[in-house]
Amino acid sequence: MAISISAVVLLMILAIIFLRNGGLKVSHALVCALLGFFLAGSTMAPTISQGLSATADLVSSLHP
Repeated sequence: MAISISAVVLLMILAIIFLRNGGLKVSHALVCALLGFFLAGSTMAPTISQGLSATADLVSSLHP
């Protein structure tokens, strides 16, 4: 759950930065948000969640 919340916060910060810099239009942001809601309700949601968790585990296990 903490990874999910962190990802949402990070993506929201990036979206705000892109909106302020003019690199992302409001319509594009709305389409991305709607895509996220539809993906969350689809049958692919568990697969996406598992993929993100596996990636987070891999990144956390790396030692620089």
